[in-house]
Amino acid sequence: MLPVHVAADRTQASSLFLPDSSLFMDVNMSVICVIPARLQSSRLPGKLLLQVAGRSLIQYAWEAATACPEFDEVIVATDSEEIAAAVRQFGGRAELTGAHSSGTDRIAEVVRRCCPDADVIVNLQGDEPELRGEVVAALVEQMRGSQAEMATVAAPIRTAQAVRDPACVKVILDDNGNAIYFSRAAIPACRDQTIEEVLESAEQSPWLMHIGLYAFRRDFLLRLTELPMSSLEQLEKLEQLRALQSGARIAVAVVQHSAAGIDTPEDFAAFEQRILTKQTKRAA
Repeated sequence: MLPVHVAADRTQASSLFLPDSSLFMDVNMSVICVIPARLQSSRLPGKLLLQVAGRSLIQYAWEAATACPEFDEVIVATDSEEIAAAVRQFGGRAELTGAHSSGTDRIAEVVRRCCPDADVIVNLQGDEPELRGEVVAALVEQMRGSQAEMATVAAPIRTAQAVRDPACVKVILDDNGNAIYFSRAAIPACRDQTIEEVLESAEQSPWLMHIGLYAFRRDFLLRLTELPMSSLEQLEKLEQLRALQSGARIAVAVVQHSAAGIDTPEDFAAFEQRILTKQTKRAA
């Protein structure tokens, strides 16, 4: 197999990486979950405070996180007093931040200020309230078992529509399970068959959907957020490309199922229906 090269922005990269000896983490490593939460959303304004069955979306996400035994603590990082008040009201910990262009930058502010002893930081999205515990377990195990600076999760794509959808981010891996590239394009591309033909004939889908769940070594996270936006990140509007383009290793845990994110009114209506259906079944 020929090596795949991505042109990298090397500015500051030499100071970005930790020596290999510090990348081996024991099973007792401290893992902190930080949920970045902002009030504004272009497609679904105020979505994290929308209520279903008496609980807000951010509360569902917080409860999913606190149910994961891998986490030593769960913190909501937000620039909204309203979200902070809601989190404290249901018993969660909220830390106020300044304005940031990305959730990763918001998390880094809180980690720098509040988590000096953490080994690994997990970025769990506040609009993914149905995240399965086994997905978190796979992510954390990936950090324990690899020398990568960060890790993420992917799941097989099983429909041609999703492969072609630029909102569905694809990732391709090397033979060691590390990310080669993330893209909104249909990667890998089919030369001799249609996407439908490949999906119909292949035992395993060659396409993987990236799930926006990340784990970072603490020091790497802080260094990463000091780097400027990379050229590929600007083109694709995918912040994980900043790490990849600078030369970082991103280990990818492949799981079979992905959680449904809440991005649109239709997504929220479907989530509401699933919650109400579960409640009806419990009451029956």
